[in-house]
Amino acid sequence: MRRHLQWSIKKLTASYADGQLSPRRVTEQALEDALRLKTLNAFVRLTPEQAIQQAQVSEERYQRKQQSGSLDGVTIAIKDNFCTRDVHTTCASRMLQDFVPPYDATVCAKLKKAGAIILGKTNMDQFAMGAGTVDSLYGPTKNIWSEDLDQDNWRIAGGSSGGSASAVAAGLCYAAIGSDTGGSTRNPASYCGVVGLKPTYGLVSRHGLIPLVNSMDVPGIFARSVSDCVAVLNAVAGPDRLDSTTIRDPFTRLKLPEIGQIDLSTVRIGIPKEYHCQGLSAEVLETWSKVADLLECGGACVQQVSLPNTAASIFVYSILNQCEVASNMARYDGIEYGHRAEDERSTEQLYALSRAEGFNEVVKTRILTGNFLLLRKNYEHYFEKALRVRRLIAEDFVKVFEASDKEDHVDILLTPTTLTEAPLYKDFASLTNRDQCAVQDFCTQPANMAGIPAVSIPIRLSQAGLPLSLQLMSNSLNEQLLLTVASWIEGQVGFDSLENRQEYKASL
Repeated sequence: MRRHLQWSIKKLTASYADGQLSPRRVTEQALEDALRLKTLNAFVRLTPEQAIQQAQVSEERYQRKQQSGSLDGVTIAIKDNFCTRDVHTTCASRMLQDFVPPYDATVCAKLKKAGAIILGKTNMDQFAMGAGTVDSLYGPTKNIWSEDLDQDNWRIAGGSSGGSASAVAAGLCYAAIGSDTGGSTRNPASYCGVVGLKPTYGLVSRHGLIPLVNSMDVPGIFARSVSDCVAVLNAVAGPDRLDSTTIRDPFTRLKLPEIGQIDLSTVRIGIPKEYHCQGLSAEVLETWSKVADLLECGGACVQQVSLPNTAASIFVYSILNQCEVASNMARYDGIEYGHRAEDERSTEQLYALSRAEGFNEVVKTRILTGNFLLLRKNYEHYFEKALRVRRLIAEDFVKVFEASDKEDHVDILLTPTTLTEAPLYKDFASLTNRDQCAVQDFCTQPANMAGIPAVSIPIRLSQAGLPLSLQLMSNSLNEQLLLTVASWIEGQVGFDSLENRQEYKASL
């Protein structure tokens, strides 16, 4: 393994500054590794010419001692539902197979401004509708932790941002961008043993992110460490005049204290009892308990709390998801852009055939279900009722984070990210998309409905040698404390996806 792959972003950029490494050589090696590990199917499209050009310019900046920012020369991958100028953006679908955006999403533009090197576009479930990255036009993405990548015994990478998670876990890039609507960043981060951050809704611009559910979509960040996540967040967060949903207040850059300087004595940790649910594996439960004990021993106050509407959240999420999907997918009609069928006997026929050919069964099912739920006779019974329950779910979080009684108040919630380790592809594929998402998104989607920040961090390996992760959630715009506590846990458990994978393979 290349030595620099195990370095943090801070150490990598320092090595560029002192001439120990060059951005161009690191980028060339990353592109070589991406081709070597093509069997993972993490990337749907590499952009070697652009990447080498960006790396060369970065190298020249370092030689002049005029670095663009903390990400100058850092290799990053982008999920295929973020618009990238002059590079295909397909959402892993036939509908947008030939779509080449004339502009960059704000996230991509900010990364380039910070000097990051974009390696290419990563695989995903079609239009981000899935929890395994198995419903892609380009085929499924495989988890680098799989026992066997060649047979049906390989493990899923999680979804819908599985390509980004797989690329970071395999050491193909230092960080990656995904999207998170109901857990699509944290879920694959959990399965692939990397850190996955979903920021507060509105903290990072959605401009150029092809929408799934406008009221829940958030750009997410993958990295191998919490500090690397913070470096990327500092580069991409902040108000954007092109996105009316971004928070207008200026973003204050986060700075994590050293592990030894973190004081947990004033931190209150909540353990929501509703997350101890059916299907939670014994190993995940044990991991959850051990980290709670670890925090308590570290000086934090740990107590059980209740989020009573959690049980209803997955049903509410499903209804609202499908309703917004029906609305968002209406733009793909084969006229303005996207796939266009050859049958032009009538406008109606053209619409119908273009959409039938351009969407897979998962997308078509959600469109049909969403339109059914939005019918006049169903609107109040399903959509409006779901909105009311969504408010109750959000209020559950407010009650625990902003309780007037200090004894009931908590700063951080600690929960599982996923209920189990990464399942085998053959087991996962035997379920319907609806059942896949109902299981995979149970612990993650409430944070999206409340708009609060959440992060998944890897803790240890299961008996099968697969990563087990936990999730931390906090109040809106409380990323500083959230990531400080995550960094403390990370320092205690000492998990690194590249190092742990090497150690586990050596022990076999």
